[in-house]
Amino acid sequence: MRVRNWIAVVVSVLLLAAAGGIAIAVNRRALSAADAVHRADTTELGTNNATLTGQLQLLSAQELAQVLAEHALSLVKGDATDHAVLVNAAAKSSTFQYGMMLTALDGSVLNASRSAGLPAAGDAGWAPMRKQFAGGAHVGFSSVMTVEHIPIAAVAVPIVVHGSPAAFLIGFNQVAITSLQKYTQQLQSDNHRTDVVDSSGTVAASSTPDMVGGRIDAAIIGRLGRTGTSFVEYRSGSTDMIAIVVGGLPSGYTYVRSQTKSDFDGAVHRRSQTVNITLVAMLLIGVVGISVLGYRTQIQRRRADERFQALFQHAPDIVTVIDREGTMIFTSPSSAAILGFEHGLLTGQSVFALVHPDDQPAMRERLEVLLGDPAGVLRLQCRVRASSGHYRWFDFTASNQMANPALTGVVINARDISENRAFQERLAHEAQHDPLTGLPNRRRMQDALSSSLRRDPVAVLFVDLDGFKPVNDVHGHEAGDELLRQVAERLSGCIRAGDVLARVGGDEFVVLMPGVLSQDDVAATANRVRTVVEMPFRIAGQQIGIGASVGVHMAGPAEDPDSALRAADHAMYQIKRSGGSRGLRTVLESIGRHRAAD
Repeated sequence: MRVRNWIAVVVSVLLLAAAGGIAIAVNRRALSAADAVHRADTTELGTNNATLTGQLQLLSAQELAQVLAEHALSLVKGDATDHAVLVNAAAKSSTFQYGMMLTALDGSVLNASRSAGLPAAGDAGWAPMRKQFAGGAHVGFSSVMTVEHIPIAAVAVPIVVHGSPAAFLIGFNQVAITSLQKYTQQLQSDNHRTDVVDSSGTVAASSTPDMVGGRIDAAIIGRLGRTGTSFVEYRSGSTDMIAIVVGGLPSGYTYVRSQTKSDFDGAVHRRSQTVNITLVAMLLIGVVGISVLGYRTQIQRRRADERFQALFQHAPDIVTVIDREGTMIFTSPSSAAILGFEHGLLTGQSVFALVHPDDQPAMRERLEVLLGDPAGVLRLQCRVRASSGHYRWFDFTASNQMANPALTGVVINARDISENRAFQERLAHEAQHDPLTGLPNRRRMQDALSSSLRRDPVAVLFVDLDGFKPVNDVHGHEAGDELLRQVAERLSGCIRAGDVLARVGGDEFVVLMPGVLSQDDVAATANRVRTVVEMPFRIAGQQIGIGASVGVHMAGPAEDPDSALRAADHAMYQIKRSGGSRGLRTVLESIGRHRAAD
């Protein structure tokens, strides 16, 4: 009996040791998979943020292109008219209020909106811009340059005469107060820091405002200027750090998100270490317990089940096994904390019952393909219903384990990415809308105009406010901003449900009326616009009166969108030259008196 008992003990110890080794190996694989998914998610988020950063930088160049579109420059050195254009354009600009400058192709200054405070021609920060233009770029970006202790950056577009570049229009922005800095500051987090860095390592925008104009860590500088995404691990003092570096932005700048290695690894590594320690401790306890008390296989199995249940209970993801028809045959206990369903309640239900109806066809199709590949793995994102009835975005990683006798199903690892999706959608919305009024911006309006003109005629109303600049001069820019917000609210109330209202400039708005064929309908809308704008505004306890010059163009289907917009702009300027909204009313009253006399 003793021999049999010792044999049973030895066999049990060996089985327990094997189970512990397998559990540690499984835990290591789970940790490796979690690390891979985490890095892939971080890479995707960093790439998306870098893409939006590049789009914001390119949007700034459109202001310079608009100046060239609205003004013909003589390009004569010191020309007074050119100087006035630069001064007025810089004053109206939301990006280049620091100043604007005209230079010849060799870099010599032809004219500038300000006489001092501009970087010298020999400043090293000009080198990236010159390199971009030498490579055939249509927009050039400088590095951050410091003038009189103020960090500034330059954006330039070529001035084309007779088909060839003849000079450059350059806009300067104070990097600490740009829209890019405002957006980057919104990414502020206690766990990481986001920076946009030029090729020399100077910070142009940061979620930590004090870093603007400073230098990025020396360990990251060597990765600047490279295309693609990479991770950099380094030490800052005594702290291990990791940074995701995304290069290849059109401006030559680099997106960098850095954080401590412990924050990046997060609770997954700490939990894995705890699980490993727990497994080793349980193994020793099991050996001692089996040796002393002679526990048999049943006790060993029960403790192994408890260990695995504890592992799944605290996992940050949901692990589910489904059969060929999509029926859930196992769901980890973490589904209770993440989705709110009681543990075991989902077993036996179809996984498609939880998936959003719009996402079900794609998921069924992908699952069919996966089942046809014995070693297949798929990734997809879809919406999953929680117990509250609300849908949340999840990232699915599914592997075909039908041939695995221990599983005989498809293993799905699901991670909640609702916050990341919401953040990306918010950034995409902000890139296409005016931050002051919330209206669609010029880019969004042009997309809508192009789409409508493919099939319908569109009435284009170009609205410019009369008397807006004196409001800024007398009452200040805050009053001007409040006035623009109230104008946007009034204009939104006097257009049709299918119309598009956009803010395309400082005090310029555009109304698109798709499908309109009647001149009377357009005239009625234009009159409503003028009427609501001419009504007094209450700003900071004072009544302020302005007017509106409204240019109208009836664009036929398939007409070039840019031509249609220019035609409406031209019509508006004709009205403004006639005295604006008040001048138009005087003309109309004069015509009415002549008709009455006749």
